[in-house]
Amino acid sequence: MNDYLIIYEQGEDGGWGAFSPDVDGVIAVGRTRNEVERRMQEAMAAHLKVLREQGQPVPPARTTHGYLAA
Repeated sequence: MNDYLIIYEQGEDGGWGAFSPDVDGVIAVGRTRNEVERRMQEAMAAHLKVLREQGQPVPPARTTHGYLAA
Protein backbone atom coordinates (compact mmCIF):
# COMPACT_ATOMS: atom_id res chain seq x y z
CA MET A 1 0.00 0.00 0.00
CA ASN A 2 1.24 3.48 -0.88
CA ASP A 3 0.68 6.74 0.95
CA TYR A 4 0.12 9.29 -1.81
CA LEU A 5 0.56 13.01 -1.36
CA ILE A 6 -2.73 14.79 -2.05
CA ILE A 7 -2.82 18.52 -2.74
CA TYR A 8 -5.97 20.32 -1.60
CA GLU A 9 -6.68 23.79 -2.96
CA GLN A 10 -9.49 26.15 -2.09
CA GLY A 11 -10.80 28.20 -4.98
CA GLU A 12 -11.84 31.82 -4.93
CA ASP A 13 -15.48 30.71 -4.91
CA GLY A 14 -14.90 28.74 -1.69
CA GLY A 15 -15.04 25.32 -3.36
CA TRP A 16 -12.23 22.78 -3.09
CA GLY A 17 -10.17 20.77 -5.54
CA ALA A 18 -7.71 17.92 -5.02
CA PHE A 19 -5.10 16.03 -7.03
CA SER A 20 -2.07 13.83 -6.51
CA PRO A 21 1.19 14.67 -8.29
CA ASP A 22 1.98 10.94 -8.32
CA VAL A 23 -1.19 9.68 -10.02
CA ASP A 24 -2.01 11.38 -13.31
CA GLY A 25 -5.62 12.14 -14.12
CA VAL A 26 -7.15 11.61 -10.68
CA ILE A 27 -8.86 14.74 -9.42
CA ALA A 28 -11.81 15.59 -7.21
CA VAL A 29 -13.86 18.68 -6.48
CA GLY A 30 -16.28 19.52 -3.69
CA ARG A 31 -18.01 22.30 -1.86
CA THR A 32 -16.13 21.63 1.39
CA ARG A 33 -12.74 20.25 2.39
CA ASN A 34 -14.42 17.18 3.90
CA GLU A 35 -16.39 16.56 0.71
CA VAL A 36 -13.34 16.81 -1.55
CA GLU A 37 -11.33 14.54 0.76
CA ARG A 38 -14.05 11.88 0.59
CA ARG A 39 -14.37 12.20 -3.18
CA MET A 40 -10.60 12.03 -3.67
CA GLN A 41 -10.40 8.86 -1.56
CA GLU A 42 -13.12 7.30 -3.72
CA ALA A 43 -11.49 8.45 -6.97
CA MET A 44 -8.05 7.14 -6.01
CA ALA A 45 -9.42 3.79 -4.85
CA ALA A 46 -11.41 3.34 -8.07
CA HIS A 47 -8.51 4.37 -10.31
CA LEU A 48 -5.99 2.09 -8.62
CA LYS A 49 -8.46 -0.81 -8.68
CA VAL A 50 -8.86 -0.44 -12.46
CA LEU A 51 -5.09 -0.34 -12.95
CA ARG A 52 -4.69 -3.55 -10.94
CA GLU A 53 -7.56 -5.28 -12.75
CA GLN A 54 -6.01 -4.40 -16.11
CA GLY A 55 -2.59 -5.63 -15.01
CA GLN A 56 -1.09 -2.18 -15.32
CA PRO A 57 1.53 -0.91 -12.87
CA VAL A 58 0.39 1.13 -9.90
CA PRO A 59 2.40 4.35 -9.72
CA PRO A 60 4.77 4.56 -6.78
CA ALA A 61 4.32 7.26 -4.16
CA ARG A 62 7.37 9.42 -4.84
CA THR A 63 6.36 12.94 -3.83
CA THR A 64 6.78 14.44 -0.40
CA HIS A 65 6.17 17.90 0.96
CA GLY A 66 7.83 20.67 2.86
CA TYR A 67 7.22 24.26 3.76
CA LEU A 68 9.45 27.24 3.12
CA ALA A 69 9.00 30.56 4.89
CA ALA A 70 9.51 33.42 2.47
